Amino acid sequence: MAARVTDRVVARSRTLRARLVVTVLLLIALACAVIGVATAIALRSFLYHRLDEDVLGGAARFQFSRYEPAPPGLSRADSFLGPAQKPGTLGAVVRAGVVEEAAVTDRRGSSRTVPEADVAQLAALRPGDHPQTVSLSLGEYRAVAVPAPDGTVLVLGQPAQEVADIVNGLVVIELIVIGAALGGAAIAATVLVRRELRPLEEVAGIAAKVSAMPLDRGEVELATRVPEPDERTEVGQVGAALNRMLDNVEGALEARQDSETRLRQFVADASHELRTPLAAIRGYAELTRRDGAALPDGTAHALTRISSQAERMSTLVEDLLLLARLDAGRPLERAPVDLTRLVLDAVSDAHAAGPGHRWRLHLPEEPVTVPGDASRLTQVLTNLLANARTHTPEGTEVTVGLGVSDASALLSVLDTGPGIPAELQPHVFERFARGSAGRARAVNNTASTGLGLAIVDAVVAAHGGRVGLESRPGRTEFRVTLPLTPAAVPAEAPARV
Repeated sequence: MAARVTDRVVARSRTLRARLVVTVLLLIALACAVIGVATAIALRSFLYHRLDEDVLGGAARFQFSRYEPAPPGLSRADSFLGPAQKPGTLGAVVRAGVVEEAAVTDRRGSSRTVPEADVAQLAALRPGDHPQTVSLSLGEYRAVAVPAPDGTVLVLGQPAQEVADIVNGLVVIELIVIGAALGGAAIAATVLVRRELRPLEEVAGIAAKVSAMPLDRGEVELATRVPEPDERTEVGQVGAALNRMLDNVEGALEARQDSETRLRQFVADASHELRTPLAAIRGYAELTRRDGAALPDGTAHALTRISSQAERMSTLVEDLLLLARLDAGRPLERAPVDLTRLVLDAVSDAHAAGPGHRWRLHLPEEPVTVPGDASRLTQVLTNLLANARTHTPEGTEVTVGLGVSDASALLSVLDTGPGIPAELQPHVFERFARGSAGRARAVNNTASTGLGLAIVDAVVAAHGGRVGLESRPGRTEFRVTLPLTPAAVPAEAPARV
């Protein structure tokens, strides 16, 4: 769960970094676009304003040239618009809505006739209006109409293409500059954001390391910390908070480990000390029962019950002592163990103890050998078979299987009993876990210590293996996996909580 949370934190950190870079680029692009549009609009307005002033000045010169003598050396046709007009200036004389004359100057100062297709648009201009743009076959012109003293209307226009070229050139330059700025901003933003978020990734890395530690068992030392977090920044505050949390967790784990160590030591000492008085109780009870003929019936029955309960308590003490030793990490014996022989012997003993059950065997043709402690593995088989015999009614079929897969030995105990309730299955390997009525006990109603499956789990883990369970009504299967090679077996059994 913690690993998944850490992965999400790392993924969100990378997503945040990408979003920050994209956000910065969008803001820069928006600012550049606003500046570029405003600049283009302002320049276009300025150029058109200056062009309108030139148009009005040209119209005044046009009017002056119409009613003044032609300059020396020029004919009236050559000086139709006046010699001071810009090249490309267009002029027309309109009388009663009909264009009488229309010409456009060239670079030499002379004039040429305006095409007939453009005459109608020139005649449509109204005197007194502000200069406006007209689209002619010659191109776009900024033109104005002014009244003349003789009742005619003079139209003068100057080409607007230069303004469009300047504005278009500015737009192209702005796009190039904005593109370069965005590229540089992307690189700079990526570097800066990555540098600023690197401490957050370090925090996520520390959390990932801690989440991978086995905090549920054994002695735990959380030596990993965020190095020197700067609490003046938000990320530094997160790192400092993580360090404080790890200090708190480490203290709690140390206190828990100390408490569990003391508890395990107490259980081991108590179990060891109880073995002698229990043996004495059983011995004296057995000695007294030898004179059963001279004892009253009630006394004989009481002695029988004392012996029975003393035997059960001895079994419980031995189980507790074994678990305490496994918790302390005591190494088990390491020798080749013939699992096939152990299965045969265990099933034979189980058949004798539970003749009312149907016992089945599925063994491979070749013997299966694993490194381990033969007596402890025998106890694993005995406990699994006793669990199947005790918690299922007579007539239940119990199948013991053995096989090899992927460098591991696979041992299974399958019964056709009533099954284990789903809410109990996650806890069956816990100590003193008790079954419910779902798995009926045998007829003799033998009491259970609740430690059998806990011992199975602890011994299998000490051998470097694992045990699993699948159960439903009519089918319950315990599966034990043990490594076939000594390299896969830990040198010491892990301390278990």
